[in-house]
Amino acid sequence: MINHDIVIIGGGPAGMAAAIAAYDAGIKDTVILDREDSIGGILRQCIHNGFGLHKLGRELTGPEYADVFAKQVYERGIKVYTETMVTDLTADKVVTATNREGILKIQAKAVILAMGCRERSRGALNICGSRPAGIFSAGTAQKLVNCEGYAVGKRVVILGSGDIGLIMARRMSFEGAKVEAVCEIMPYSGGLTRNIVQCLEDYNIPLYLSTTVAEIHGKQRLEGVTIAQVGPDRRPIEETKRYIPCDTLLLSVGLIPENELTRTAGIPIDPVTNGALVDENRQTAIPGIFACGNVLQVHDLVDYVSDEAEIAGNGAAAYLKGELDKKATVSTKAGYGVRYVLPQTVSALSDKPVSLFLRVANPYGKVRFTVKSGDQVLATAVRLKAVPGEMEKINIPAEKLALASGEITVSLEEL
Repeated sequence: MINHDIVIIGGGPAGMAAAIAAYDAGIKDTVILDREDSIGGILRQCIHNGFGLHKLGRELTGPEYADVFAKQVYERGIKVYTETMVTDLTADKVVTATNREGILKIQAKAVILAMGCRERSRGALNICGSRPAGIFSAGTAQKLVNCEGYAVGKRVVILGSGDIGLIMARRMSFEGAKVEAVCEIMPYSGGLTRNIVQCLEDYNIPLYLSTTVAEIHGKQRLEGVTIAQVGPDRRPIEETKRYIPCDTLLLSVGLIPENELTRTAGIPIDPVTNGALVDENRQTAIPGIFACGNVLQVHDLVDYVSDEAEIAGNGAAAYLKGELDKKATVSTKAGYGVRYVLPQTVSALSDKPVSLFLRVANPYGKVRFTVKSGDQVLATAVRLKAVPGEMEKINIPAEKLALASGEITVSLEEL
């Protein structure tokens, strides 16, 4: 049995930032476990720019952003176990992993979950048709093109308008492919506005809202797809069906937090975020186990992943120092127009401001968010627009937080 103070599962942007924060907070015996041969996570295949504007004040590609944090990890001498797959986590913080040396048993004093997320597959969609070659998740296609040097297709249809789908529409255009359409089953895009503009509009790629792929055609290789508009029940409308010839279908239909280990440890999961229930320090219901990044909630920007990971890293360090106080906690609740609020509990005794993160349930124009506990207004914020694809952040000052009791509700009103 190996002993470490803090074990971080996952060496992507969340894991790296959490490790750096914990180390700088005084916990030198901090280690990272990662299943790949080097740390960096999904960033290594994201060769487009747009990373680091908020966090670092400069625009970087994904590999460049990862390199900034990887250098800080190694400069501090933080131990990294690469090619190490974690297979089990217990409530008493025993981590079981396997690598070329065999099976590792690590007793941690604190654990930070930073496993990221995975893409939803075709199997979850129930699309009619056979199983020809040429159907990829958008992330798989991104890795094949950017890391392996393959051209995945020449005529492309993309299902789903999440950010990775939008980015791959542009990337496929760069590779000389013709992107015939991006179809989105919802009446609004799930991606950032800037990606809709820069990846679709700038390349005259059509975006069809309230539209899905109803059927796949082809035996050996994909030959085409039938798309159709959908009704309020999200079922295809028969008379709107039309055929689009293509040899490639990319699926960008949602991300799922990798919470198998979270469930194994017996940590409660939020049914909306599909991540753990946490407090403002990103501590889960099991003391000493923390979560951050896309395993907790799917983020829009990696900059915000790093910010959240620093909260978890500092929280784990404070836990080991005996500085966390879970008394006088109040729960948070999503009110009108809000889909979820994170963290799910906060301490009313905190002497620091607390940031609430949330997503709206539908697209809105100008809105006012109101954070209340009973009759007490703790914070308000006005936004010129609010869409489900962009996360919102509202700060509650410490002196206002002290007025909270029982429950904090976040709701919106249209202006």
